[in-house]
Amino acid sequence: MRLAALDIGTNSTRLLVGEVEGGRIVGVDAREMVITRLGRGVDRTRRFDPGALARTLEVVAGYAAACDRLGVEAVRVVATSATRDARNRQALVAGVRQLLGVDPEVLTGEQEATATFAGATAELPGDGRVLVVDIGGGSTELILGPAPGAQGTPAARRVPEAMVSLDIGCVRLTERHLHGDPPTAGEVAALRDDVRSHLDRVAGVLEPGSADRVVGVAGTVTTVTAIALGLDRYDPERIHLATVGADQVAATAARLCAMTVAERAALPVMAPGREDVIAAGALLLDEVCTRLQFEQVLASEADILDGVLLGLAGC
Repeated sequence: MRLAALDIGTNSTRLLVGEVEGGRIVGVDAREMVITRLGRGVDRTRRFDPGALARTLEVVAGYAAACDRLGVEAVRVVATSATRDARNRQALVAGVRQLLGVDPEVLTGEQEATATFAGATAELPGDGRVLVVDIGGGSTELILGPAPGAQGTPAARRVPEAMVSLDIGCVRLTERHLHGDPPTAGEVAALRDDVRSHLDRVAGVLEPGSADRVVGVAGTVTTVTAIALGLDRYDPERIHLATVGADQVAATAARLCAMTVAERAALPVMAPGREDVIAAGALLLDEVCTRLQFEQVLASEADILDGVLLGLAGC
């Protein structure tokens, strides 16, 4: 069966169309992403901005047309942090139902973490324990569990051992703290303090040092990786499973914070719409590496979207 997964996130709305065989995604027909910023203002108002909601539903309509064109037989839609927080989330639910004929699943932080872990580790080579770090627009998840090479059934190996969802993400942190262009030293310091206060929760839930590898997923991590690698364009094949050192993350965060939004937008790897929130995301990733003592991060292009598709196939 040709299946489709849609991820309606705080910063971007994404589509994956493909088939699943033997617990693996094969024959990918489409993998698309548009930054729609559904979470604009939600941290402050707890409501969707009408323009952001309209942009998101317009992209969903385009994805619905693509699903029809590709002969998709089943669709699963998930929504994450911004939708969890929005009091008028029913407007999104109704719009998606009208366009796709299914209701979006508003995932809890734990459900989001489980789907992310499944997607990020499904094709990960090697064994040992893995810590997945998912930096989104509204929240950040840290998920600890076994790698695919561990013993047990494929489904069992995709179940995390421990996870924590934190209400910090690149959009939320930008709106809270980074108002200058470029941000001031005081704004950067306030953001770092905010992140550290949230990361204090991690030790009570899981032990980051017990992981053999740290895998980072989603747009902040992959964009920081592309910049650290000096790529002249965004190249998923070169980014996927590339390793960046904590020192490279720190240097990239400092570089982005010294740039204006326009200068970031001019970077050849920058997706349109990410330029205003990437500095906050890079600072968040830097704090994660520093606070949790990670020497390096393995970037992955596979994430929650892949996990949602696997879940739709019953894997």
